[in-house]
Amino acid sequence: MAVLTVVPTPIGNLEDITLRALRTLKEADIILAEDTRKTMILLRHYDIHKPMQSHHLFNEHKTVEMIAQRILAGENIALVSDAGMPGISDPGFLLVRECLRNNVEVVVLPGPTAFVTALVASGLPCDRFRFEGFLPHKKGRATKLKELAETTGTLVFYESPFRLVKTLEQLSVALGPERPACVARELTKLYEEVQRGTLASLLTYYSAKTVKGEIVLIVGPADDKHSIQEEEE
Repeated sequence: MAVLTVVPTPIGNLEDITLRALRTLKEADIILAEDTRKTMILLRHYDIHKPMQSHHLFNEHKTVEMIAQRILAGENIALVSDAGMPGISDPGFLLVRECLRNNVEVVVLPGPTAFVTALVASGLPCDRFRFEGFLPHKKGRATKLKELAETTGTLVFYESPFRLVKTLEQLSVALGPERPACVARELTKLYEEVQRGTLASLLTYYSAKTVKGEIVLIVGPADDKHSIQEEEE
């Protein structure tokens, strides 16, 4: 019986893919990719030659039913995003839901996820956390920040390098400048950086430099008493 397999891909270092993920990609009839150009880099690295189809934010609403029907007709399909686990701030949820509605078997492989890697590396409490993904850019942002001020536990965000300083500034106001925090940038890549401190110290640090790459921002709970050693630039 054909299945949909959700395949996490490396968030940077191509060696972080699992043997099972490689086998799944080799055996798939077709690979759904968020950006076929980026996925091609991974496939070429491991000498995998399979047809690909674009599956991204702008077309997933229109294609999920057709894809589910193709699996029911006997095609094994693998779903990948540009990096990490599909469905986590990436396309994937709609397709998984449609397949389950149509009694299509869905298999999800374990693998790299940027926010989990960053959370553990931060040194902040991992026993209770809230993953927010990207904060609203404009509408609803102030309301969300007010809500987060009342939240207990560690907070986890994805952020653009172009908005990092603004977000650190707003979080400092909403949560307090002395809240422990960590910015994890370009995880597993050549220029990986994990900067720990407070919201205020991180704001000072990143205001003075050009920021590039993919970012995970971790903010510790207000009652966290353990000390965080700030890393030197």
